[in-house]
Amino acid sequence: MEQRLTGAARLAELAQIKAARKRKDKLIELILLLAACVSVFTTLGIVYVLVKESLVFFTHVPLWDFLTDSQWTPLFEDTHFGIAVLLAGTLSSSGVALLVAIPLGTIIAIYLSEFANHTVREVLKPILELLSGVPTIIYGYFALLFITPMIQKIYPDLPTFNILSAGLVMGIMIIPYVSSLSEDAMRAVPMSLREGAYAMGSTRFQTAMRVVVPASISGIASAYILGISRAVGETMILAVAAGMQPNLTLNPLEPAATVTSFIVQVALGDLPHGSIGYQTIFAAGLTLLIITLLFNLLGHWMRRRFREAY
Repeated sequence: MEQRLTGAARLAELAQIKAARKRKDKLIELILLLAACVSVFTTLGIVYVLVKESLVFFTHVPLWDFLTDSQWTPLFEDTHFGIAVLLAGTLSSSGVALLVAIPLGTIIAIYLSEFANHTVREVLKPILELLSGVPTIIYGYFALLFITPMIQKIYPDLPTFNILSAGLVMGIMIIPYVSSLSEDAMRAVPMSLREGAYAMGSTRFQTAMRVVVPASISGIASAYILGISRAVGETMILAVAAGMQPNLTLNPLEPAATVTSFIVQVALGDLPHGSIGYQTIFAAGLTLLIITLLFNLLGHWMRRRFREAY
């Protein structure tokens, strides 16, 4: 009888422990869910604010004029709201940056993944990633005070504020994003693929270019898309070094304004809150958000497309 009571007490104790464990697991699951919802609700809040304020803007400015006007002068008496002017500057600066970041980032990733030994990799990769931790305002002054005078020695007619120097420095800043993610994708390729290539007589370079890179192309494409999004959203480098002059041009040798630099210009507080000029920053921000979303969707499609292929 006593043994039965002892066994029943033991079962009750185990049941209580199991119930407490379930409650603890549910609590942890709830905390994790709330943490995940923070980013979702933040994104929804940003979209809500941008759409709400942009609708106010588009009650005064027709959408067709916003998309097709060739001038952007919301701060002048003769107001024009052609977003193409800002998109041209954004496209030009991003193009220069990607011409620097994508080739150099890919080459660095291939070297770190396939050629560098463990010691070199453990030293170079953290140093490389330090570039992404430098404040962008420092990059902006570096472009203005060092890169621009250096280019002017080759091209004397280059204006002090220009897209070229800002884009070059922005490309240097983006290199860690491209190289780090690309290198991680390459190192995730199974070693058996490399060994099979070596067994067939391939050199390390041939294995890297014909086996590893194609097998990791989905991850490399994601790194490229992240680099593009980072270039499109950059602010301070362009605000300092590009001139913030709204010119409808794709020539990187000229000054220009981008979507982000214009938002900085208006956010300085010179315009009254609620004015049509102030509302332009929300329309410009919504445009930038849509562009970034399209790039992210493109990256998602490329990941699925190439992952299925390999």
